[in-house]
Amino acid sequence: MIDAPITQLLADIVGKENISTEKADLLCYSYDATQQKFPPEVVIFPLRAEEISRVMKLANAEKIPVFPRGAGSGFSGGSLPTKGGIVLSTERMNRILAIDSENLVATVEPGVVTEQFQLEVEKLGLFYPPDPASLKFSTLGGNVAECAGGPRCVKYGVTKDFIIGLEIITPQGDIITTGGPTMKGVVGYDLTKLICGSEGTLGIISKIIIKLLPLPEAKQTMLVLFDSIDGAARAVSAIIGQKIIPTTLEFMDGRTLDCVRQATGLQVPDAARAVLIIEVDGDRELLTKQAQKIATIIQPLGVVETRIATTPAESEALWQIRRSVSASLRKVNPDKFNEDICVPRSKVPEMIRKVDAISEKYGIPIVNFGHAGDGNIHVNVMIDKKLAGEAEKAAKAIEEVFRGALELGGTMSGEHGVGIAKAPYIPLEITPKAADYMKAIKRALDPNNILNPGKIFLDS
Repeated sequence: MIDAPITQLLADIVGKENISTEKADLLCYSYDATQQKFPPEVVIFPLRAEEISRVMKLANAEKIPVFPRGAGSGFSGGSLPTKGGIVLSTERMNRILAIDSENLVATVEPGVVTEQFQLEVEKLGLFYPPDPASLKFSTLGGNVAECAGGPRCVKYGVTKDFIIGLEIITPQGDIITTGGPTMKGVVGYDLTKLICGSEGTLGIISKIIIKLLPLPEAKQTMLVLFDSIDGAARAVSAIIGQKIIPTTLEFMDGRTLDCVRQATGLQVPDAARAVLIIEVDGDRELLTKQAQKIATIIQPLGVVETRIATTPAESEALWQIRRSVSASLRKVNPDKFNEDICVPRSKVPEMIRKVDAISEKYGIPIVNFGHAGDGNIHVNVMIDKKLAGEAEKAAKAIEEVFRGALELGGTMSGEHGVGIAKAPYIPLEITPKAADYMKAIKRALDPNNILNPGKIFLDS
């Protein structure tokens, strides 16, 4: 329990206007995109690393759990205050501190919204590629903690590929830096990469140094309809086999396409059972030639129809089809479990067939879409929780989906992380010795287990 004296000490650190124990505020910070609720005892809103340092020293001395939080947009429960305690929100730490156009480096605070940062650097002709679906509201600190991905990662990589330095506050309250603004640096262990994807369990991010790229001159988008998911998957391999790496290679399976048809009135031939949205970027004069080459490469693979955008408005219209997917799924069933398995891209059709068999076995609709370029499949198990036994069937189906991905050499999470949602399944993928090694790191850095406890490993 956090008593009144502790609450007053926290208020002294962050200011009385930046702390709350009001029921409404505790509710707002009790859940994330999983819709599970765990109310904290107090929410604080620090502004500087020094304030976080003092909070952590106090929490460590009093053995109070602290749960770092960005925008709460995660799908795995990574920011949920499962043990009460303190939610430490970084939303006030939202400044872009510097954009260095000469060295292609930016320094930001963790509360900067991803899309806001992208727009600011693009004004200067620069480019930050990672683009999680939540980019309009997710924060860069959360992106780093989860090592967020997105459609463009097939060409450009995920968040960790662009993070070259961090300032973090340790569980004991020390402020340390990792990496820096240089493109190279091999002095000591790579703590920057250790923190990326650690889900807020090893340190609280207070500053981020980001590598940027020159902004591509132009992009071109095409939507291709196939008569089978196998054809779409072969198309991905064929494109990359011809030494073309598109910016994005997004796919939707037949069930997803049916949902979009019903929700949007999209005119799609009945023969179409899979979709690829392909986008290329680079020099303007090369894009049309590249798009035409892609169309030629994939034509023999069961293409039903190809639509190539010639204007930004047409490109946006094609992407709107993809963006309509999540909303359209609610027409199938009101509740969904959004899993993000990843398999070798050539194994996507086989994985989809496994998922279809699981769907039929349990009598639960499962809808699949995702990033075909890197084999990242968003498996959406759709149920109505009000119906008896549906949640139990969903849990069994999800475990079988994970096992199926692992059998194909894949992983049970490509970009959402583990949090609490996938923690029970960790032994399916990580050997006991590897898990012990990871837990030893956690114990060494957080001996009192106060920083985001209970995440990734249930016994942490």
